[in-house]
Amino acid sequence: MNIHEYQAKQLLKGYGVDVLDGGVVYSEVDAFTVAERLGGPVWVVKSQIHAGGRGKGKFKEEEAGPGGGVRLARSERDVEKIASQILGNTLVTKQTGPDGQRVKRVYIEQGCDIRRELYLSILVDRKASRVAIVASTEGGMEIEEVAEKTPEKILTLAIDPVEGLQPYHARRIAYELQLTGKQVKAAEQLIAGIYKAFVELDAAMIEINPLVVTGDDRVIALDAKMSFDDNALYRHQSVESLRDEDEEDPAELEAVRHSLNYVRLDGNIGCMVNGAGLAMATMDIIKLHGGEPANFLDVGGGATKERVTTAFKLILADPNVEGILVNIFGGIMRCDVIAEGVIAAAREVSLNVPLVVRLEGTNVNLGKQILSESGLPIIAADNLADAAEKVVKAVKEAK
Repeated sequence: MNIHEYQAKQLLKGYGVDVLDGGVVYSEVDAFTVAERLGGPVWVVKSQIHAGGRGKGKFKEEEAGPGGGVRLARSERDVEKIASQILGNTLVTKQTGPDGQRVKRVYIEQGCDIRRELYLSILVDRKASRVAIVASTEGGMEIEEVAEKTPEKILTLAIDPVEGLQPYHARRIAYELQLTGKQVKAAEQLIAGIYKAFVELDAAMIEINPLVVTGDDRVIALDAKMSFDDNALYRHQSVESLRDEDEEDPAELEAVRHSLNYVRLDGNIGCMVNGAGLAMATMDIIKLHGGEPANFLDVGGGATKERVTTAFKLILADPNVEGILVNIFGGIMRCDVIAEGVIAAAREVSLNVPLVVRLEGTNVNLGKQILSESGLPIIAADNLADAAEKVVKAVKEAK
Protein backbone atom coordinates (compact mmCIF):
# COMPACT_ATOMS: atom_id res chain seq x y z
CA MET A 1 0.00 0.00 0.00
CA ASN A 2 1.25 3.47 -0.94
CA ILE A 3 0.45 6.77 0.75
CA HIS A 4 0.78 10.42 -0.23
CA GLU A 5 3.83 12.59 0.45
CA TYR A 6 2.11 14.68 3.12
CA GLN A 7 0.94 11.54 4.93
CA ALA A 8 4.44 10.08 4.85
CA LYS A 9 5.84 13.30 6.30
CA GLN A 10 3.28 13.29 9.10
CA LEU A 11 4.32 9.75 10.04
CA LEU A 12 8.04 10.49 9.82
CA LYS A 13 7.70 13.67 11.86
CA GLY A 14 6.41 11.51 14.71
CA TYR A 15 9.74 9.65 14.60
CA GLY A 16 11.84 12.79 14.88
CA VAL A 17 12.50 13.27 11.15
CA ASP A 18 12.94 16.94 10.22
CA VAL A 19 10.30 18.06 7.72
CA LEU A 20 9.00 21.47 6.67
CA ASP A 21 5.66 22.78 7.86
CA GLY A 22 2.80 22.47 5.40
CA GLY A 23 -0.85 21.70 4.87
CA VAL A 24 -2.97 19.66 2.48
CA VAL A 25 -5.94 21.29 0.71
CA TYR A 26 -8.71 20.23 -1.64
CA SER A 27 -9.73 23.71 -2.93
CA GLU A 28 -8.02 26.94 -3.94
CA VAL A 29 -9.84 28.85 -1.18
CA ASP A 30 -8.25 26.66 1.48
CA ALA A 31 -4.90 27.07 -0.30
CA PHE A 32 -4.90 30.79 0.44
CA THR A 33 -5.66 30.14 4.12
CA VAL A 34 -2.86 27.59 4.48
CA ALA A 35 -0.37 29.85 2.70
CA GLU A 36 -1.31 32.70 5.02
CA ARG A 37 -0.77 30.49 8.07
CA LEU A 38 2.60 29.24 6.88
CA GLY A 39 3.92 32.68 6.01
CA GLY A 40 6.20 33.52 3.08
CA PRO A 41 7.98 34.73 1.20
CA VAL A 42 8.15 31.46 -0.81
CA TRP A 43 5.82 28.49 -0.91
CA VAL A 44 5.84 25.22 -2.86
CA VAL A 45 2.57 23.81 -4.23
CA LYS A 46 2.79 20.04 -4.76
CA SER A 47 0.35 17.77 -6.55
CA GLN A 48 -0.47 14.72 -4.41
CA ILE A 49 -0.69 11.53 -6.46
CA HIS A 50 0.85 8.09 -5.97
CA ALA A 51 3.59 8.57 -8.55
CA GLY A 52 7.10 9.96 -8.73
CA GLY A 53 8.45 12.53 -11.16
CA ARG A 54 5.68 15.01 -10.36
CA GLY A 55 7.91 18.04 -10.85
CA LYS A 56 8.84 16.94 -14.38
CA GLY A 57 5.32 15.78 -15.22
CA LYS A 58 2.92 17.52 -17.61
CA PHE A 59 -0.79 18.19 -17.33
CA LYS A 60 -3.17 17.10 -20.06
CA GLU A 61 -5.46 20.12 -19.71
CA GLU A 62 -4.58 23.61 -20.97
CA GLU A 63 -6.19 25.26 -17.95
CA ALA A 64 -3.49 23.71 -15.75
CA GLY A 65 -1.11 26.34 -17.09
CA PRO A 66 2.64 25.99 -17.66
CA GLY A 67 4.83 23.88 -15.41
CA GLY A 68 4.69 20.46 -13.82
CA GLY A 69 3.02 19.10 -10.73
CA VAL A 70 5.34 20.92 -8.30
CA ARG A 71 5.46 24.73 -8.57
CA LEU A 72 6.90 27.70 -6.68
CA ALA A 73 4.71 30.55 -5.47
CA ARG A 74 5.75 33.96 -4.15
CA SER A 75 2.49 35.25 -2.70
CA GLU A 76 -0.67 33.89 -1.06
CA ARG A 77 -2.67 34.79 -4.18
CA ASP A 78 -0.11 33.01 -6.33
CA VAL A 79 -0.55 29.88 -4.16
CA GLU A 80 -4.31 30.12 -4.63
CA LYS A 81 -3.97 30.55 -8.41
CA ILE A 82 -1.60 27.58 -8.80
CA ALA A 83 -3.83 25.37 -6.66
CA SER A 84 -6.83 26.27 -8.84
CA GLN A 85 -4.85 25.36 -11.96
CA ILE A 86 -3.68 22.01 -10.62
CA LEU A 87 -6.72 20.69 -8.74
CA GLY A 88 -9.03 18.53 -10.83
CA ASN A 89 -6.61 18.19 -13.75
CA THR A 90 -4.69 15.14 -14.96
CA LEU A 91 -0.95 14.90 -14.33
CA VAL A 92 1.11 12.58 -16.53
CA THR A 93 4.51 11.36 -15.30
CA LYS A 94 6.82 8.48 -16.16
CA GLN A 95 5.19 6.43 -13.42
CA THR A 96 1.53 7.16 -14.20
CA GLY A 97 1.66 6.05 -17.81
CA PRO A 98 -0.01 8.01 -20.64
CA ASP A 99 -3.41 8.08 -18.94
CA GLY A 100 -2.06 10.10 -16.03
CA GLN A 101 -3.65 10.60 -12.63
CA ARG A 102 -6.23 13.22 -11.63
CA VAL A 103 -5.03 15.54 -8.87
CA LYS A 104 -7.61 15.80 -6.09
CA ARG A 105 -5.43 17.34 -3.39
CA VAL A 106 -2.35 19.51 -3.18
CA TYR A 107 0.22 19.98 -0.43
CA ILE A 108 1.40 23.50 0.31
CA GLU A 109 4.76 23.68 2.01
CA GLN A 110 7.16 26.34 3.21
CA GLY A 111 10.08 27.18 0.97
CA CYS A 112 13.63 26.71 2.24
CA ASP A 113 17.21 27.64 1.46
CA ILE A 114 18.50 24.55 -0.34
CA ARG A 115 22.29 24.21 -0.45
CA ARG A 116 22.62 20.53 -1.39
CA GLU A 117 20.31 17.75 -2.61
CA LEU A 118 20.98 14.16 -1.51
CA TYR A 119 19.24 10.78 -1.78
CA LEU A 120 18.29 8.37 1.00
CA SER A 121 16.06 5.31 1.11
CA ILE A 122 15.43 2.24 3.24
CA LEU A 123 14.11 -0.93 1.66
CA VAL A 124 14.17 -4.71 1.83
CA ASP A 125 17.25 -6.12 0.10
CA ARG A 126 15.98 -9.52 -1.00
CA LYS A 127 19.42 -10.73 -2.08
CA ALA A 128 20.92 -10.01 1.34
CA SER A 129 17.68 -10.92 3.19
CA ARG A 130 18.13 -7.76 5.22
CA VAL A 131 16.92 -4.19 5.48
CA ALA A 132 19.26 -1.98 3.47
CA ILE A 133 19.94 1.75 3.49
CA VAL A 134 20.72 3.29 0.10
CA ALA A 135 22.33 6.73 -0.02
CA SER A 136 23.79 8.96 -2.71
CA THR A 137 25.13 12.48 -3.13
CA GLU A 138 23.07 12.70 -6.34
CA GLY A 139 19.72 13.79 -4.90
CA GLY A 140 16.84 15.08 -6.99
CA MET A 141 17.56 12.51 -9.72
CA GLU A 142 16.00 9.13 -10.37
CA ILE A 143 18.14 6.61 -8.51
CA GLU A 144 17.90 4.21 -11.48
CA GLU A 145 19.59 6.84 -13.65
CA VAL A 146 22.33 7.34 -11.07
CA ALA A 147 22.87 3.57 -10.83
CA GLU A 148 23.23 3.34 -14.61
CA LYS A 149 25.54 6.32 -15.17
CA THR A 150 27.51 6.71 -11.91
CA PRO A 151 27.03 3.59 -9.76
CA GLU A 152 30.09 4.49 -7.68
CA LYS A 153 28.06 7.35 -6.19
CA ILE A 154 25.61 4.96 -4.51
CA LEU A 155 26.22 3.47 -1.06
CA THR A 156 24.21 0.41 -0.03
CA LEU A 157 24.48 -0.62 3.60
CA ALA A 158 22.75 -3.82 4.80
CA ILE A 159 21.71 -3.80 8.46
CA ASP A 160 22.00 -6.97 10.58
CA PRO A 161 18.47 -7.64 11.91
CA VAL A 162 19.80 -8.72 15.30
CA GLU A 163 22.14 -5.78 15.78
CA GLY A 164 19.79 -3.23 14.21
CA LEU A 165 20.83 0.26 13.17
CA GLN A 166 23.76 1.48 15.23
CA PRO A 167 25.11 5.05 15.55
CA TYR A 168 28.21 4.14 13.55
CA HIS A 169 25.98 3.09 10.62
CA ALA A 170 24.35 6.52 10.55
CA ARG A 171 27.71 8.29 10.88
CA ARG A 172 29.16 6.30 8.00
CA ILE A 173 26.24 7.28 5.78
CA ALA A 174 26.59 10.93 6.84
CA TYR A 175 30.30 10.92 5.96
CA GLU A 176 29.63 9.19 2.63
CA LEU A 177 27.16 11.99 1.88
CA GLN A 178 29.98 14.46 2.57
CA LEU A 179 28.19 16.07 5.51
CA THR A 180 30.22 18.04 8.03
CA GLY A 181 29.91 19.64 11.46
CA LYS A 182 26.43 19.71 12.95
CA GLN A 183 25.03 18.36 9.68
CA VAL A 184 26.36 14.94 10.74
CA LYS A 185 24.44 14.99 14.02
CA ALA A 186 21.27 16.10 12.22
CA ALA A 187 21.67 13.31 9.67
CA GLU A 188 22.21 10.71 12.41
CA GLN A 189 18.91 11.69 14.06
CA LEU A 190 17.06 11.66 10.73
CA ILE A 191 18.44 8.25 9.65
CA ALA A 192 17.65 6.73 13.06
CA GLY A 193 14.08 8.06 12.87
CA ILE A 194 13.50 6.74 9.36
CA TYR A 195 14.89 3.31 10.27
CA LYS A 196 12.70 3.12 13.38
CA ALA A 197 9.62 4.09 11.35
CA PHE A 198 10.48 1.46 8.72
CA VAL A 199 10.71 -1.34 11.27
CA GLU A 200 7.84 -0.38 13.58
CA LEU A 201 5.35 0.36 10.78
CA ASP A 202 6.25 -2.71 8.67
CA ALA A 203 7.15 -0.51 5.73
CA ALA A 204 8.31 -1.99 2.44
CA MET A 205 10.14 1.14 1.35
CA ILE A 206 10.84 4.69 2.53
CA GLU A 207 12.43 7.03 -0.01
CA ILE A 208 13.60 10.59 0.63
CA ASN A 209 14.43 12.26 -2.66
CA PRO A 210 15.66 14.83 -2.27
CA LEU A 211 17.09 14.90 1.22
CA VAL A 212 18.33 18.49 1.48
CA VAL A 213 20.92 20.39 3.47
CA THR A 214 19.87 23.99 4.12
CA GLY A 215 21.86 27.14 4.60
CA ASP A 216 21.54 26.86 8.39
CA ASP A 217 22.77 23.21 8.34
CA ARG A 218 19.38 21.52 8.78
CA VAL A 219 19.02 18.11 7.12
CA ILE A 220 15.42 17.92 5.89
CA ALA A 221 13.25 15.32 4.17
CA LEU A 222 12.03 17.59 1.37
CA ASP A 223 10.08 14.79 -0.26
CA ALA A 224 8.93 11.46 1.16
CA LYS A 225 7.55 8.30 -0.38
CA MET A 226 6.39 5.34 1.72
CA SER A 227 4.92 1.96 0.88
CA PHE A 228 3.83 -0.76 3.29
CA ASP A 229 3.61 -4.53 3.44
CA ASP A 230 -0.06 -5.28 2.77
CA ASN A 231 0.20 -8.49 4.80
CA ALA A 232 1.08 -6.49 7.93
CA LEU A 233 -1.59 -3.80 7.69
CA TYR A 234 -3.84 -5.63 10.15
CA ARG A 235 -1.30 -4.59 12.79
CA HIS A 236 -1.43 -0.92 11.78
CA GLN A 237 -5.00 0.30 11.51
CA SER A 238 -3.84 3.93 11.66
CA VAL A 239 -1.68 3.34 8.57
CA GLU A 240 -4.39 1.45 6.70
CA SER A 241 -6.75 4.37 7.30
CA LEU A 242 -4.42 6.49 5.12
CA ARG A 243 -5.29 4.42 2.03
CA ASP A 244 -6.51 6.59 -0.86
CA GLU A 245 -8.74 4.32 -2.92
CA ASP A 246 -8.94 6.92 -5.72
CA GLU A 247 -5.25 6.25 -6.43
CA GLU A 248 -5.63 2.48 -6.76
CA ASP A 249 -6.75 0.26 -9.61
CA PRO A 250 -10.45 -0.54 -8.90
CA ALA A 251 -9.93 -4.17 -9.90
CA GLU A 252 -6.95 -4.57 -7.58
CA LEU A 253 -8.89 -2.89 -4.78
CA GLU A 254 -11.80 -5.30 -5.28
CA ALA A 255 -9.34 -8.19 -5.19
CA VAL A 256 -8.00 -7.03 -1.81
CA ARG A 257 -11.54 -7.01 -0.40
CA HIS A 258 -11.89 -10.70 -1.34
CA SER A 259 -8.38 -11.75 -0.23
CA LEU A 260 -7.21 -12.28 -3.81
CA ASN A 261 -3.72 -11.47 -5.08
CA TYR A 262 -4.35 -9.63 -8.35
CA VAL A 263 -2.16 -7.37 -10.48
CA ARG A 264 -3.32 -6.01 -13.82
CA LEU A 265 -0.82 -6.36 -16.71
CA ASP A 266 -0.78 -5.24 -20.34
CA GLY A 267 -1.52 -8.53 -22.12
CA ASN A 268 -4.69 -10.14 -23.49
CA ILE A 269 -4.79 -13.59 -21.83
CA GLY A 270 -6.38 -13.61 -18.40
CA CYS A 271 -4.94 -16.04 -15.83
CA MET A 272 -6.52 -17.61 -12.75
CA VAL A 273 -4.13 -19.81 -10.79
CA ASN A 274 -3.75 -21.08 -7.22
CA GLY A 275 -0.30 -20.38 -5.81
CA ALA A 276 2.08 -17.51 -6.56
CA GLY A 277 4.82 -19.75 -7.97
CA LEU A 278 2.43 -21.58 -10.28
CA ALA A 279 0.97 -18.23 -11.35
CA MET A 280 4.42 -16.99 -12.34
CA ALA A 281 5.12 -20.21 -14.22
CA THR A 282 1.77 -19.90 -16.01
CA MET A 283 2.57 -16.36 -17.16
CA ASP A 284 6.01 -17.48 -18.34
CA ILE A 285 4.68 -20.38 -20.40
CA ILE A 286 2.02 -18.18 -21.99
CA LYS A 287 4.80 -15.87 -23.19
CA LEU A 288 6.83 -18.89 -24.30
CA HIS A 289 3.98 -19.87 -26.63
CA GLY A 290 3.67 -16.36 -28.07
CA GLY A 291 0.95 -14.91 -25.82
CA GLU A 292 0.88 -12.05 -23.32
CA PRO A 293 -0.64 -12.46 -19.83
CA ALA A 294 -3.26 -9.85 -18.88
CA ASN A 295 -2.87 -10.30 -15.15
CA PHE A 296 -1.33 -12.08 -12.21
CA LEU A 297 -4.10 -13.69 -10.15
CA ASP A 298 -3.55 -16.08 -7.27
CA VAL A 299 -6.80 -17.29 -5.71
CA GLY A 300 -4.91 -18.90 -2.81
CA GLY A 301 -5.00 -22.36 -1.37
CA GLY A 302 -8.28 -22.12 0.52
CA ALA A 303 -10.48 -20.18 -1.87
CA THR A 304 -14.25 -20.62 -1.72
CA LYS A 305 -16.63 -20.89 -4.63
CA GLU A 306 -17.59 -17.24 -4.07
CA ARG A 307 -13.95 -16.08 -4.16
CA VAL A 308 -13.33 -18.01 -7.36
CA THR A 309 -16.42 -16.40 -8.90
CA THR A 310 -15.14 -12.95 -7.93
CA ALA A 311 -11.73 -13.76 -9.42
CA PHE A 312 -13.33 -14.80 -12.69
CA LYS A 313 -15.34 -11.57 -12.80
CA LEU A 314 -12.19 -9.50 -12.21
CA ILE A 315 -10.55 -11.12 -15.21
CA LEU A 316 -13.56 -10.60 -17.45
CA ALA A 317 -13.90 -6.97 -16.34
CA ASP A 318 -10.63 -6.18 -18.14
CA PRO A 319 -11.58 -5.08 -21.68
CA ASN A 320 -8.20 -6.21 -22.99
CA VAL A 321 -8.83 -9.88 -22.12
CA GLU A 322 -9.38 -11.97 -25.25
CA GLY A 323 -8.96 -15.39 -23.66
CA ILE A 324 -8.73 -16.99 -20.22
CA LEU A 325 -6.51 -19.74 -18.86
CA VAL A 326 -7.52 -21.38 -15.57
CA ASN A 327 -4.65 -23.44 -14.19
CA ILE A 328 -5.31 -25.24 -10.89
CA PHE A 329 -3.24 -27.76 -9.02
CA GLY A 330 -5.54 -29.05 -6.30
CA GLY A 331 -3.74 -29.59 -3.02
CA ILE A 332 -5.57 -27.65 -0.36
CA MET A 333 -7.77 -26.18 -3.10
CA ARG A 334 -10.19 -28.76 -4.53
CA CYS A 335 -10.67 -28.94 -8.29
CA ASP A 336 -14.46 -29.33 -7.98
CA VAL A 337 -14.69 -26.02 -6.07
CA ILE A 338 -12.76 -24.28 -8.84
CA ALA A 339 -14.99 -25.85 -11.47
CA GLU A 340 -18.16 -24.71 -9.69
CA GLY A 341 -16.78 -21.18 -9.33
CA VAL A 342 -15.80 -20.95 -12.98
CA ILE A 343 -19.21 -22.16 -14.13
CA ALA A 344 -21.07 -19.83 -11.78
CA ALA A 345 -19.08 -16.83 -12.98
CA ALA A 346 -19.33 -17.76 -16.66
CA ARG A 347 -23.11 -18.01 -16.38
CA GLU A 348 -23.43 -14.79 -14.42
CA VAL A 349 -21.18 -12.78 -16.72
CA SER A 350 -21.49 -12.86 -20.47
CA LEU A 351 -18.60 -15.13 -21.49
CA ASN A 352 -17.57 -14.21 -25.03
CA VAL A 353 -13.89 -15.19 -25.03
CA PRO A 354 -12.19 -18.60 -25.25
CA LEU A 355 -11.78 -20.38 -21.90
CA VAL A 356 -9.12 -23.05 -21.37
CA VAL A 357 -9.08 -24.99 -18.09
CA ARG A 358 -6.35 -27.26 -16.79
CA LEU A 359 -7.10 -29.11 -13.54
CA GLU A 360 -4.89 -31.50 -11.61
CA GLY A 361 -4.92 -32.81 -8.04
CA THR A 362 -7.63 -33.26 -5.41
CA ASN A 363 -11.04 -34.20 -6.89
CA VAL A 364 -9.70 -33.64 -10.40
CA ASN A 365 -12.08 -36.15 -12.04
CA LEU A 366 -15.08 -34.60 -10.31
CA GLY A 367 -13.93 -31.16 -11.40
CA LYS A 368 -13.54 -32.24 -15.01
CA GLN A 369 -16.96 -33.91 -14.92
CA ILE A 370 -18.60 -30.72 -13.61
CA LEU A 371 -16.99 -28.70 -16.41
CA SER A 372 -17.88 -31.15 -19.16
CA GLU A 373 -21.53 -31.35 -18.03
CA SER A 374 -21.90 -27.57 -17.74
CA GLY A 375 -22.84 -27.04 -21.36
CA LEU A 376 -20.32 -24.19 -21.62
CA PRO A 377 -17.73 -24.01 -24.45
CA ILE A 378 -14.80 -24.87 -22.20
CA ILE A 379 -11.56 -26.16 -23.73
CA ALA A 380 -9.96 -28.86 -21.55
CA ALA A 381 -6.17 -29.16 -21.29
CA ASP A 382 -4.09 -32.10 -20.09
CA ASN A 383 -1.05 -30.21 -18.80
CA LEU A 384 0.36 -26.70 -18.48
CA ALA A 385 2.12 -26.63 -21.85
CA ASP A 386 -1.01 -27.97 -23.55
CA ALA A 387 -3.13 -25.32 -21.83
CA ALA A 388 -0.85 -22.45 -22.85
CA GLU A 389 -0.68 -23.65 -26.44
CA LYS A 390 -4.47 -24.02 -26.65
CA VAL A 391 -5.32 -20.61 -25.16
CA VAL A 392 -2.85 -18.77 -27.41
CA LYS A 393 -4.19 -20.61 -30.45
CA ALA A 394 -7.82 -19.97 -29.46
CA VAL A 395 -7.20 -16.24 -29.02
CA LYS A 396 -5.54 -15.98 -32.43
CA GLU A 397 -8.37 -17.90 -34.13
CA ALA A 398 -11.03 -15.76 -32.42
CA LYS A 399 -9.64 -12.54 -33.95
